Amino acid sequence: MATRSVLLALVVLDLLFYIPPGRSGPNVYIQKIFASCWRLHGTCRTKCLKNEQYHIFCDTTRLCCVNPKYLPILTGK
Repeated sequence: MATRSVLLALVVLDLLFYIPPGRSGPNVYIQKIFASCWRLHGTCRTKCLKNEQYHIFCDTTRLCCVNPKYLPILTGK
């Protein structure tokens, strides 16, 4: 009987810690926070959209794509 209770507890814990794929439920928001860059105004992507500009690298393979209105003003030459 004790073994059955322990097994049931393990199954319940396993189901509680299961993380569904990234495109479902609240994980979309969590994924967006971790994939953001440049003060949460940019998004890490392999290629920027037409209305975005590359600003910095997120890692070795992805660019930080930011809407130009959020980019810092460049001064000097």
